[in-house]
Amino acid sequence: MSQILNSWGALGGRQRMVVLGATVAMVLAVWGLARLASAPNYALLYAGLENGAAGDVVTALEQRGVQFDVRGGSIFVPESERDALRLTLASEGLPATDGKGYELLDGLSGFGTTSQMFDAAYWRAKEGELARTIVANPQIATARVHIANTTANPFQRDVKPTASISVTTTGGTLSMQQARALKYLVASAVPGMEPENVAVIDGKGGLIGADSETGAGPTADDKAVLLRDRVQRLMEARVGNGNAVVEVSVDTVTESELIRQRSFDPEGRVVISTDTEETSDTSQNQGGGNVTVASNLPDGNAGGGSESSSSQANETRERVNYEVSETTREITKVPGAIKRLTVAVLVNGTYEDDGNGNQTFVPLPDAELEALRDLVASAVGFDEARGDQITLRSLAFERPEGLGTGPIEPGLLVGSIDTMRVIQMGVLAAVALILGLFVVRPVLAKGDTAIAGPAGALPAPGGMASADAGPALNGEIEPLGGFGDLPMMGDGPDFSGMGMMDFDGGGDEDPVDRLRNLIQERKTETVEVLRTWLEEDKERAG
Repeated sequence: MSQILNSWGALGGRQRMVVLGATVAMVLAVWGLARLASAPNYALLYAGLENGAAGDVVTALEQRGVQFDVRGGSIFVPESERDALRLTLASEGLPATDGKGYELLDGLSGFGTTSQMFDAAYWRAKEGELARTIVANPQIATARVHIANTTANPFQRDVKPTASISVTTTGGTLSMQQARALKYLVASAVPGMEPENVAVIDGKGGLIGADSETGAGPTADDKAVLLRDRVQRLMEARVGNGNAVVEVSVDTVTESELIRQRSFDPEGRVVISTDTEETSDTSQNQGGGNVTVASNLPDGNAGGGSESSSSQANETRERVNYEVSETTREITKVPGAIKRLTVAVLVNGTYEDDGNGNQTFVPLPDAELEALRDLVASAVGFDEARGDQITLRSLAFERPEGLGTGPIEPGLLVGSIDTMRVIQMGVLAAVALILGLFVVRPVLAKGDTAIAGPAGALPAPGGMASADAGPALNGEIEPLGGFGDLPMMGDGPDFSGMGMMDFDGGGDEDPVDRLRNLIQERKTETVEVLRTWLEEDKERAG
């Protein structure tokens, strides 16, 4: 302890500040290491909860005394307790959603509940149940359903119920297939509702599936994804999982077209009716005598003679009605038809040992590539007249870690490792080590060297004791004269450069003068030796 105090007393003011700062920094570094080592590894428990639901979860964690951390609306708990906490909180109905379902009907009683109140509660319960079903999809964070159901009114006809769905996804936007599924889900739950009367609104993508109402089919991107998945499954079944990359580009028709055609075929006559009319005419004429004066007398002879004639006519008419064949065609072309198709397929080959321990890439044979190309053409509906193109190549895939690694055996460190925590602990350990080795230790070593103990030796003129010095000085002078037995003076460092001779009598100068000169030059060390003598005298007197 006395040596530490002596070392501290020998340090200057600046050196003491350095030692204090380094000590505090090292203590803080060690304390940080200990805290990091003892702190639990936090994992995500819940994220994206509403304020009320998040408050209920935090209250439940506080009641159980579980450590937790809230970071930007997300709740983190120790990783070892996360799964158990999720199951426990789920059994208690946490986190609770704001939308309630059919439990709203449990609070209705037969007294004081009108039909309008029951209908309103029923449709609220229906909307809540549908929202719960939609949120069960892991890609959807929140959902709200609104149903516009018309009441029974005898003055309204052909009024159909409608609905709207507002969702917020956890990642990207909803696809058209997902929006169509939500439409059928709501339409199937409400009597009389059709899927076309359901609107799906995404918080990121806006109105989804609006083009289907106008008669348009899937978009070009949807068709490209569908064809790519087909070819991807087909390729991986032959070359293995991860050894094929497929990209499909679909160019579709974007404009609509209406074509009307009307044609007549004069050679294609068809008798539709026949009208036959027959006419027969018969007439007979009987002639009289000559007309005279006697013909006007009552008793006169009116006829001088008689002549008769007859005639007969027959007429037949036939009318035939023909109908000329007519063809009327009306063709409506809507956007979405495939105009051109381009498919690019990249497949991996095999690797062979060249005998020197190296593996070389061997592409697939041309015959196999041709067979794969035929399969791709059949899968995508290849049409050469349309301008479709298929590119199939066998090239080496880039492998960052060489040509493969062996199986990884489980070691002592099993489980997930927090990389950031390891980096923090390494930095703190490096800081503590640097402070201890390059700041505190050199300062303390300098103080120990500058001060000799109770029996310390006088250091060399340069301020440091020689490594070859003999026994330390004890402050006693040879009683019989001569300084041959003085370690620092006789066997110590060479003072010839200072103009002094050996204390054994090899020079003309008086040894006492030389000792006086030495004390004059090294006042600090002399004061320390004198102080040591005084302390020894006090100890002897006591």
